[in-house]
Amino acid sequence: MLRMTPPTTTPLRVLMSVDAVGGVWRYALDLARALREEGVETVLAGFGPEPDKERCRKAEAVAELHWTGAPLDWMVPDAAALTRVPGELADLAARCGADVVQVNAPSQAAGLETDARVVAVCHSCVATWFRAVRRDDPPAPWHWQRALNARGLARADRIVAPSAAHAALTRACYPGPGDVDVVPNAVALPPGAGERRPFVHAAARWWDAGKDATTLDAAAALADWPVLASGATEGPDGSATRFRHAKGLGPRPHAEVIGAARQAGVFVSTSVYEPFGLAALEAAASGAALVLSDIPTYREIWGEAALYAPPREAGAFAHALNLLAADAGFRRDMARAATDRAARFTPRAQARAMRALYAPASEEVPA
Repeated sequence: MLRMTPPTTTPLRVLMSVDAVGGVWRYALDLARALREEGVETVLAGFGPEPDKERCRKAEAVAELHWTGAPLDWMVPDAAALTRVPGELADLAARCGADVVQVNAPSQAAGLETDARVVAVCHSCVATWFRAVRRDDPPAPWHWQRALNARGLARADRIVAPSAAHAALTRACYPGPGDVDVVPNAVALPPGAGERRPFVHAAARWWDAGKDATTLDAAAALADWPVLASGATEGPDGSATRFRHAKGLGPRPHAEVIGAARQAGVFVSTSVYEPFGLAALEAAASGAALVLSDIPTYREIWGEAALYAPPREAGAFAHALNLLAADAGFRRDMARAATDRAARFTPRAQARAMRALYAPASEEVPA
């Protein structure tokens, strides 16, 4: 009897840009790991300052990693400093046989010449940051960056944002490109739980004014529990802040940040700009109750599973923190609600949604 050998299929290969400065690093590694379970191979193209060997080793455990040495758009003075970016991506896409190029900064798609499908993910940008934080458009010295982002969005075959709120803000700042798909972020945490202790935890890159360290510090002065703040207070662009009332823990390994989240009774975020808010998701998945800025993103993601305070109002944040600190039953109920809500945002769901967007319109697969 003649036996037919089933045809072999070549795995989909995605070239994904990554940086080691902010949340994109964790996003890219978690997504690459989940995509592998969906039969998708990922190659990471690094931009900006190169991470240490240990972080590179962890990245290489889930994907090929190539560090380009090219800069990030928000760390340079003008577009001329980014001229090598599209060429670096195109060359790497050709060498690794990429079917899809996913850029995690829209400007990286500007001028990109490749036959691969281009997906631009809008994690954050100067235009949306200024609209949310300064309530204005970027000043003249930053206009080049908004123009470059607009070119990158126009070049992309699909545009993605991690929340409907950020998709709306992106469309408001860049009215030309068209539809923005929404694929929420996700977290993949190892099992484990710590004994809850009476402190408040916060985690962010505090040198970024969008995280509003000033309000956190002022709220800490009024809070009944100590407020511990994980994260850098000095940024690569020279921005800096310091805490007087909150206890600044400085940059910490991700495992230590999660360890603090598993012990804290409450997690707080005073951010005025959050396209999604991975730190809040990690805290909720770790079992902490949430006190968050009352901004559209957080309302969309967390609904009734968090307490909210008006942005920049330290007294309101302290009041919410003290309500939870004073009532263990209420705190447990809010923590349970946050954990249940966090369970919606799984790496598998995220990977399947992105896998569907990687396919051409004629071949799209259900998420």
